[in-house]
Amino acid sequence: MAEIQLEDVSFSYVDRTQSFSALRGVSLTIRDGEFVCLLGPSGCGKSTLLHLLAGLRLPERGSVRIHGVPVKEPVDDCAVVFQSYSLFPWMTVRKNVAFCIQHSSRGLTGREAVQKAEACLAAVGLARDMEKYPCQLSGGMRQRAAIARAFAMDAGILLLDEPFGALDTRMRGGLQALLEDLWNSGGGKRKTVVFVTHDIDEALLLADRVIFMEPGRVSAEIPIELPRPRKAYLGQPLYAGIRARLSGLYYKEDQI
Repeated sequence: MAEIQLEDVSFSYVDRTQSFSALRGVSLTIRDGEFVCLLGPSGCGKSTLLHLLAGLRLPERGSVRIHGVPVKEPVDDCAVVFQSYSLFPWMTVRKNVAFCIQHSSRGLTGREAVQKAEACLAAVGLARDMEKYPCQLSGGMRQRAAIARAFAMDAGILLLDEPFGALDTRMRGGLQALLEDLWNSGGGKRKTVVFVTHDIDEALLLADRVIFMEPGRVSAEIPIELPRPRKAYLGQPLYAGIRARLSGLYYKEDQI
């Protein structure tokens, strides 16, 4: 059974005077363990679609199913990472991660949750920073903590909404590699990842498949059949060809 299925999904934002159609009749299947990037210009509905997958919003028409079950509320088997980090400012990094582990993993003692939090933070290079508060960390460190928390929750689905968009190029590249390493570390039990981005190269480096969105709809699904890690293929003809195809979609005259 597919991990995620959307069938004829539509959603509009409504205020007192008008409504805005964010998604119109979107149908999409995302396989178990697949790494999918949602790519497209700002305002095309990528983040809205992610919120529907997480159960943070409900479609006005159509259905969203995870493990064959209709999504009607926030989904327990989803962990979400936003661009804004979403760490509790009054908790240390260790407590941030341990708190989420305790509330998502039944049967763990407080000590076990802390031990798991420490292992996950060490995996993202924050072993020496566990007692710091979010305000004491750089942007990249806060995002590493948010990623560690998401993986520590043992959810089968990881949803990321432009998590690296506010970071510099060097930090962004490091976190892309970290995310791919964590995803690969699952071996035969990889998480299903849906990653929102408007960066073509980021999508090419990370995705098994790129879902390209134009305003309100999916306009193309492009498999990325390049061996990992992909940085070795930068500038190579196959990489350049796929990139040119995505660029052609992104910079069509009606999208400028």
